[in-house]
Amino acid sequence: MCGIAGLIHRGESADIGDEMTRMLLALKHRGPDSTGYALYGDGTDDDYVMRVKLAEQADLQSGFGIHERIRVRREEVINRLQEREVEIVQNEDATEYAMRVHFKTNGDTRHLANYLEDIDGVEILSLGHCLELIKDLGDADDVSKQYGLRKFRGTHAIGHTRMATESDVDIRSAHPYWAYPYADISVVHNGQLTNYWTMRRALERCGHRFMSNCDSELLAVYIANRTDAGDDLESALQRSVEELDGVFTYIVATSNALGMAKDVMAAKPMVLYESDTFIALASEEVAIRSIFPHEINSYDPYEGEVKIWQRN
Repeated sequence: MCGIAGLIHRGESADIGDEMTRMLLALKHRGPDSTGYALYGDGTDDDYVMRVKLAEQADLQSGFGIHERIRVRREEVINRLQEREVEIVQNEDATEYAMRVHFKTNGDTRHLANYLEDIDGVEILSLGHCLELIKDLGDADDVSKQYGLRKFRGTHAIGHTRMATESDVDIRSAHPYWAYPYADISVVHNGQLTNYWTMRRALERCGHRFMSNCDSELLAVYIANRTDAGDDLESALQRSVEELDGVFTYIVATSNALGMAKDVMAAKPMVLYESDTFIALASEEVAIRSIFPHEINSYDPYEGEVKIWQRN
């Protein structure tokens, strides 16, 4: 059992870091192992923001040498960015084992991502114009404080509270997942894909890389592969309902849209609230009510249903 949530403001920015934190705290009972956010700020096509993991949180307990290894990895990331003539606008230490880099480049970002991940122990969590993906162990209060997320402003977000059932309790297995190497696509998922390995091998033969053995990562890669092949987001989600087996409900976000898909058996819960200016969806209504102090009307999507909302 996990908890998923999404929200989108149409036409304006808002305190989405605080709103998503409240929603995920309301879903804490569905997944206490880790919490993740994919937050969409007001980026531009000229700028990139990259979130990088330099080590697992648990690695800090592995001995005295880990702190020096993390420092060396951080320096090597910066060295390789400069080597590729990337203009670094800002470089921040999110935690001892995580960094955020704002930069400009006209180069090939897929090649750049591959070059950085060639550094032992380095994993790119997200790379895009407006997406910032943050995930760590603990509940939403722990993660939002650790990374200062309540002040984050933007237009839309998705989030996840995880109860580990099929893979390890670590940052690598936590949601959301970025759809490497495509900018600004992220996914959160509740359920299980039963044709995971068949679909994964097919995508790997197309050249896609996987960083975990979590079936939720497959959804991100699948959507990225379909949109790269020419599908619009709605078509890609509809195709996923036809081609993926199992019981699942998932939320996907791009630079300007939020979408959801539910399998034909509809065994995994989802509740929606829609107004002219704001949409919220979550595994349980209590998450949506954490934002609204007044009565609202919500509803459940149908089995096999796909929905898309644009931010403008």
